[in-house]
Amino acid sequence: MLSFHQAIKQEFSAVNDLIVSQLQSDVGLVENIGQYIVESGGKRLRPVVVLLSALANGYSGSEHLKMAAIIEFIHTATLLHDDVVDVSALRRGRETANAQWGNAPSVLVGDFLYSRAFQMLVEVGDMPIMGLMADATNVISEGEVQQMANAGNPTIGEDIYLQVIYRKTAKLFEASAHAGALLAGKVNADTSAVDAQAAVDAQAMSDYGRHLGMAFQIVDDVLDYQGDVASIGKNVGDDLAEGKMTLPLIFARDHSDSAQRQLICDAIENKTAKDFSEILLAVQSTGGIDYSMERAQLEVDLAKKALEGLAEGKFKTVLMDLADFAISRSN
Repeated sequence: MLSFHQAIKQEFSAVNDLIVSQLQSDVGLVENIGQYIVESGGKRLRPVVVLLSALANGYSGSEHLKMAAIIEFIHTATLLHDDVVDVSALRRGRETANAQWGNAPSVLVGDFLYSRAFQMLVEVGDMPIMGLMADATNVISEGEVQQMANAGNPTIGEDIYLQVIYRKTAKLFEASAHAGALLAGKVNADTSAVDAQAAVDAQAMSDYGRHLGMAFQIVDDVLDYQGDVASIGKNVGDDLAEGKMTLPLIFARDHSDSAQRQLICDAIENKTAKDFSEILLAVQSTGGIDYSMERAQLEVDLAKKALEGLAEGKFKTVLMDLADFAISRSN
């Protein structure tokens, strides 16, 4: 168990129990696929962010547990759909649900998890949080469509790349941090007036989550060029095979010689990783890995800066550590 899990051990365990109980269905296949993907491991960073954000802002209720489970269901639904779209065969070191059960069941169980998440949101009964999550899921969907539309296009630049990863990854981190702070603000606010400080805290946490998510995805894309199957839990080179222009590759394309540039463009257009070794060499020799890690470090620094106004305490420290983990991880 990682240090940030230890800091919220009781809460994290309670969220896991809640997730299992909410997966119950009269339809056996729903339970089987839902449990397979949810119990397949993973660090559950987004639920962790919900819990830490709420606790760091002084929350003392129990709705943050439900909110964390909601976030995990939304995230899991996107994974199920992603793996179908990307025709992925491996996630977290084992077969994807679509590889085991097929595309149609995976998509439909993803829909079940989305709808279960919104059932639970109704139980939370907080209109600003419901609005936040409705907007977030819409933005995530846009990001997925945008990424799919961009696949096979070797001309994608850094600006479009950053836009896509904000939508498809950072947005849910942002919503996770924001939701935790909104829960705390609702409890802590003076009911006779709008608590301006609570609004400031919620925005600061939103900023933290956004930058954390950006750093996380950039590092994820770097790992596709320097990780290994055992540590990252997916096939190295998958992004190349899916025709995705990620940051290390964008930098390599823009700083390589004509032969390397053509090799990269051909691989993206044809969605093939057959020349992965040569392309990896181009990414490394041009400084694509180093540049991407520097860009990720900038996001980590901005995430930590967003916490400056937060009261000192155990959970603030853990949030800072989590930002550092986003860039130091190997999977």
